[in-house]
Amino acid sequence: MAKIIYLTGGQRSGKSSAAQRLALSESNKPIYIATAVVTDNEMDKRIERHKRDRGNQWKNIEEPLYVGDLDIQKHAVVVLDCITLWLSSIFFKNKEDVEKSFLFFKNQWAKLISKDIRLIVVSNEIGMGLHADTEMGRKFTDLQGWTNQLIAKDADEAYLMVSGIKIKIK
Repeated sequence: MAKIIYLTGGQRSGKSSAAQRLALSESNKPIYIATAVVTDNEMDKRIERHKRDRGNQWKNIEEPLYVGDLDIQKHAVVVLDCITLWLSSIFFKNKEDVEKSFLFFKNQWAKLISKDIRLIVVSNEIGMGLHADTEMGRKFTDLQGWTNQLIAKDADEAYLMVSGIKIKIK
């Protein structure tokens, strides 16, 4: 069973940096699971910058959907970044059906956390601002919120990142 550390917070709150520092403090060859999909030129540049910033000590795996099906060696230190982008791919794969998307996520999540790994999970806390002004936005916010609750429940430790500061919540 995975040992899970969960980092959540707003955009640019320092989640990814904190996750990477933690992983590097525990392994000289951590695994980075990137769930982002290149959707435009700006996103492509972001992804390339993140890869460069991480350096060559990382084993990078890009997987937007089937994260639980990845073959990860026992006792590996793994950063999963990020749940929000993973959910976006799941949500659109399931034609914006929240129930199907959550079921797909739960299935993949169960597979992932059944592995004997050290898992550092990065997610966005998107439900603390204004309500989305579209039906799709509200559906996605619900999906993200339920997913974050599940991850937090399963986590051994959970932190809220605010302005680069890690606040322990579990």
